[in-house]
Amino acid sequence: MIPPVQRIDHNGMHRLIPSRFSEGGTVLDEIADDDAMLEQLIRLDGATNDRIQGEQSGLVGISTYELIYGIPNAHIVRAAFLHTSEAGSRFNDGTRGAWYAADTVQTSLDEVSYHKTRRLSEIIVPEAPDHVPEKELSTYDDWLANFHADFHALDPAEEYADCLAAEPVPECYAEPQRRARQLIQQKSNGIVYPSVRRKGGKCLVCFRPALVYQPRRHRRYEITFTWERQRYKRTVKQVVP
Repeated sequence: MIPPVQRIDHNGMHRLIPSRFSEGGTVLDEIADDDAMLEQLIRLDGATNDRIQGEQSGLVGISTYELIYGIPNAHIVRAAFLHTSEAGSRFNDGTRGAWYAADTVQTSLDEVSYHKTRRLSEIIVPEAPDHVPEKELSTYDDWLANFHADFHALDPAEEYADCLAAEPVPECYAEPQRRARQLIQQKSNGIVYPSVRRKGGKCLVCFRPALVYQPRRHRRYEITFTWERQRYKRTVKQVVP
C-alpha cells in the first residue's frame, strides 16, 4: 500500500547533530605542520572517508548529481546523506542516508536521547556499580531547515504500524527500509510520520538533498545522561556556541 501524498509547508524543522560535526573545517588542521602536510593528510583521509568519497564519486545509493553545493551549510546536508551506519536508520539503509527532522526540539531531543541511552547501555564498564557508564555529557547543535514539497504521509498511523515499531532496533527497521526503497524508486521526496519516541510528535525524513531548504544552525544544547535507578536520567541545558 502506497501512503497518501501530503503537502508540507513547514519552516524551521529541527535536527540535532553532535556539535563537533557542525563546523566546516577539518580536524586535520590541528595535526598538520604546514600546508604540504595538510594536503597529504587530506588525500590519505579521502581514501577511507565515506563523505569525501561520496562527494567525489557518489555512494552506492546516491550519486553526486543529487548532492548540493555552493549554498550556505551545504556540507551539513551532504553529510546527512553520505554518512550512514551499516544498519541504517528507520527509513534508510546503509547505502544512502537521509535528512531526519522533527516538528519541535523536544521531539528531536527524545529521538536523540533514545538512541544515545541505548548505545550507552551497551557499553560495559567493569568497575562501575551496574557495569555501564555512570554519566555522559554530549553537546548537540539544533539545525533548522524549511520544507515546501509533497511528502508521503503515514496516515492513519495504525495502517503503517509495521513501519513504526519501537523495538527491537535495528531489526524493526527492516520493513520501513524496504518501504522507503520502494518509494525512492518511485521518486518520492520523503515521508512524514508520527514520532516513535515522543507521543504526539511529528517527524519527517527527506530523501532529496535539494529539498532541505535554508539549513541553518540555531541553538546549542548540553545533554547530560546520568545513570540512576537502573535507567538514564536526561538533563538538558542550552549553552552559548
